[in-house]
Amino acid sequence: DLFEMWWFQQGLSFLPSALVIWTAAAFIFSYITAIVLHHVDPALPYISDTGTVAPEKCLFGAMLNIAAVLCVATIYVRYKQVHALSPEENCIIKLNKAGLVLGLLSCLGLSLVANFQKTTFFAVHICGAVLTFGMGSLYMFVQTILSYQMQPKIHGKQVFWVRLLVAIWCGVSAFIMLTCSSLLYSGSFGTDIVQKLHWDPEDKGYVLHMITTAAEWSMSFSFFSFFLTYIRDFQKISLRVEANLHGLTLYDTAPCPTDDERTRLLSRDL
Repeated sequence: DLFEMWWFQQGLSFLPSALVIWTAAAFIFSYITAIVLHHVDPALPYISDTGTVAPEKCLFGAMLNIAAVLCVATIYVRYKQVHALSPEENCIIKLNKAGLVLGLLSCLGLSLVANFQKTTFFAVHICGAVLTFGMGSLYMFVQTILSYQMQPKIHGKQVFWVRLLVAIWCGVSAFIMLTCSSLLYSGSFGTDIVQKLHWDPEDKGYVLHMITTAAEWSMSFSFFSFFLTYIRDFQKISLRVEANLHGLTLYDTAPCPTDDERTRLLSRDL
């Protein structure tokens, strides 16, 4: 019975939940490890700085790679759900496809950030960060527009307003981070900033550094908040996998008719 199940057992609502919990855990565990080993300062380090030095970089990379996979799954399910709910709305179809591409690019960026440290492969790391935060922000705005297009027929106005507020939160954080980081890395505050993991209040650019890192953490929390708005939507969808057999054996024989096998993509017992 639907009402006897836990909320995370309904549909695929566990996906966005797992994505947020797992990614937050990756940040927290890497941060704690880096602080305990004195690799970074406790006061608002860059998120990626907490995964720059071994052993925390191993944990950071492994956990964020899994987070990227969870993110791909979440974005794909959202794409399929919107497509199923509005199969004949041309505008929604185009926006939905754009959202899928933007979301997948953001997931690729997350994997790049996880595996290419700032102090080792700065250019690749920055490209990954731009994909993660840039494409992720655009994905958020596209999904907010979709929510506007789908209300009130598909869902209520409350969902749209919540997503709009979170998207604005993300946009403001992104603007502050981009502006301050551009000034910080302009060269006016030295050339060793890329390798710098410890900051003193007397250092040049300290204020800009703190504003940038605060905006980065704020932006990350806006992503968490946005994906949490998917939980209720994902309670209303499940996916199935279909296996089409071309024969009853694996020998090179002529195809013969068989029954298709259809099961849930993931068992409810899990």
